[in-house]
Amino acid sequence: MDARRLPARHGILWLLAGFALFRRHPPLVTAITFGYLLTVIVVNLIPKIGPFLLPVLLPTLTVMLANGCRAIERGQSFTSDTLIAGISAQRAGLARLGGLHLVGSSLLVLGGFALGEPINISDGIDPAEAVALASDLAVLLLLASPLLMAFWFAPLLTAWDGVSAGKSLFFSFIASWRNWRAFTMYGLALILVGAVLPGLILVIAGLISQPLLTVLSIALRMLLIFILAPTMVASVYLSYRDVFEPPATPDE
Repeated sequence: MDARRLPARHGILWLLAGFALFRRHPPLVTAITFGYLLTVIVVNLIPKIGPFLLPVLLPTLTVMLANGCRAIERGQSFTSDTLIAGISAQRAGLARLGGLHLVGSSLLVLGGFALGEPINISDGIDPAEAVALASDLAVLLLLASPLLMAFWFAPLLTAWDGVSAGKSLFFSFIASWRNWRAFTMYGLALILVGAVLPGLILVIAGLISQPLLTVLSIALRMLLIFILAPTMVASVYLSYRDVFEPPATPDE
């Protein structure tokens, strides 16, 4: 697989292009986003097996999201067959990816437990606890990064390009590593739009008026849920399209 090395600005362009794709058909992009989130919640709530089943299903769910975004971008008719394109032909590879994702997620959870007992913040955090918490979060993020890099492109490489599970993880990791500047900018842009700016707006609103703070708090939540979330979903597909050659239409 030939993965392009993109400049840092593409991290921001993925979000801008994701928003542009969302604007082309807001109800449809929102529907597939909330369908994904609802499936994640429902599966995770299944007693005993839910938390183990969810990582196995995530690669397939990711492909369904990308199928929907690709159809919207190409102006194709949207049917149930659109969402499952490429899945039937590559069900074995996606199942293997799901199994590997379960193993990786389990190791990550074990690593999180190994960091120590969670800190109780109900009575406040003293400086030493704050430093320990920040250190643990940094280590957890470091542990999670290779897993995220390996699975960012892997489901689409398997479903659309027929790459085996192991090779798709390898190619995804290498592609993510080659484009670390773009992904860093992508993450910073998400933090800015999803946390820093809303937080700053709420702080200023709180200084002006409590009713204004309440209204803006509700409005910002709605914006994050109904605009930023679908934009992020679209940006995942667009990052794949940007880094790899546009995939051929998969056989049904």
